[in-house]
Amino acid sequence: MKAKLLVLALLFFVSATIPQAIAQGLTGRAYYKSSSSMQFQMDSSKTSPEQMAEIQAQLKKQMERDYILSFTQTESNWKQAESLGAGPATASSGGMTMVINTGSADRVLYKNIADQAYEQEQEMMGKEFLIKDVLEPAEWELTGETKKIGNYNAQKAIYSKIIDSQRFSTGMTEMEAVKDTIKVEAWFTPEIPVSHGPDNYFGLPGLILEVHNQGRTLICEKIELNPASHPVEIEHPKRGKIVSREEFRTVQEEGMKQMMNQYQGKPGEGNQFTIRVGN
Repeated sequence: MKAKLLVLALLFFVSATIPQAIAQGLTGRAYYKSSSSMQFQMDSSKTSPEQMAEIQAQLKKQMERDYILSFTQTESNWKQAESLGAGPATASSGGMTMVINTGSADRVLYKNIADQAYEQEQEMMGKEFLIKDVLEPAEWELTGETKKIGNYNAQKAIYSKIIDSQRFSTGMTEMEAVKDTIKVEAWFTPEIPVSHGPDNYFGLPGLILEVHNQGRTLICEKIELNPASHPVEIEHPKRGKIVSREEFRTVQEEGMKQMMNQYQGKPGEGNQFTIRVGN
């Protein structure tokens, strides 16, 4: 009788620890498609609604990007996939050119869930920066909604957050401080038990497969788990001057002011300005 109880206890221990052991050794790559729908409000005396619609359509198509999330149980890398189409998205109409800088394809975002830290390579005003700071966890709320994404059962989570931001006033002549509300919808699968996700999203009990944030969408199209032929390697970003999150935001504000001055231009000349979209 004692022998039978011992065997049952051993089987229970093994069955309870196998999933944990598998999770601890889990590595993988998730491939995402990113698309953006951007809306601009500009001086109607300089740009007609037809011209703005044309520019928005051009940018929407050009801003589609492919990304790769490489991950272990505690660490991840987020990086743009190499592509012949990588580089700034441009659109022009009626003498005005708009350039959306989506970042270099070789820039890396590193996240460490265990240490609650991240490192990210960024560029601003022609200078390279390396942001090192603590992760900002989102207050996710599980909705109970489910759906199938590929071969995985996914659950829906949402969060919203009010942030301070800078916005150009009418005519692009000055910036004003405003309160913006970020509303994010994410779908994750507990069948892949890691807390990673695309871009700067993380913190759910399963890999995040899909994200909708205002006009931006990230959708996972393929997953490789424990790839034997090409093992996952996690790298730390190395390029740029080391700054904190707040220090880089100050640099961004200065860059926006320079962009505003560039847009104003000289009377009678076509205007070009650049907007940077993070990874």
